[in-house]
Amino acid sequence: MVRCHRRSIMPGVYMFKWQTRHRASFKYTVLIRGFLLFALLGVAFLAQADTAKEKPGVKIFAAASLTDALNEAIDRYEAQHDVDIVPVYASSSTAARQIANGAPAELFFSANVQWMDWLPDQGIELDSRTNLLQNHLVLIALKERDLPAFTPGNDGKLVSLLDDQERLSVGDPDHVPAGIYSKQALQSLGEWDALEPRLARADNVRAALALVEQGEAPLGIVYQTDAKASDKVDQLSLFPADSHDPIVYPLALVNLPVSEPAQAFRQWLESDEALAIFADFGFAAAQDASP
Repeated sequence: MVRCHRRSIMPGVYMFKWQTRHRASFKYTVLIRGFLLFALLGVAFLAQADTAKEKPGVKIFAAASLTDALNEAIDRYEAQHDVDIVPVYASSSTAARQIANGAPAELFFSANVQWMDWLPDQGIELDSRTNLLQNHLVLIALKERDLPAFTPGNDGKLVSLLDDQERLSVGDPDHVPAGIYSKQALQSLGEWDALEPRLARADNVRAALALVEQGEAPLGIVYQTDAKASDKVDQLSLFPADSHDPIVYPLALVNLPVSEPAQAFRQWLESDEALAIFADFGFAAAQDASP
């Protein structure tokens, strides 16, 4: 009788079972990998489709003093329209120069009529221009100083509020609109000669505000809307309206022709809804809607 030892048979059986399981596992792995590849291709396709359907973009170059109000207006408009509004903030002079040098702006919202007038002289076409807003010039001080109200021209000389080494923060009068208006006001009040060498000149009006907020300068001259936007400064007084040119904000389409979304946004900025937003931030509608 021939005895069959289980040890001589079982290894082959185990090998057969292992091969069967291995083939099943391999097929399953291939199936999973195929599914994952298909899913990744689907995601890539959807991403490409979304890119193809990107929102139209509109770039607006605007005065730094418009930052808070215009951001609020843009948020409101984008919530109602399928468009991406991209604001670029700087002093009006800097924004105008960037546009003249080829920046791809479709709208320019200036804090100064002269810099809007300057663009056509540089070969930049304008369209749908209007004077949209107006502002006021104010004297501010750091809250910590707790100074009483002070009206330049009525309560003495502004320079009397500064210690020997202290400076007055303003936008640079050589090109920043807020600084240009400040110079006019100080000249009108007979204080320019005394204060010119004591000016802390900033690149834009928000930078002038920041110098006071940070304690770098005890006093500053900014727009009323900037003073309202800060919880670190007190408004001491308004400068007399007749001491400087009217502070008017012209708006226009630039780099013609512009897109339809840019034209639509430009038109909306004149609406009662948009003007109400600007009013919440202290701006008034310009009395004369024409330049």
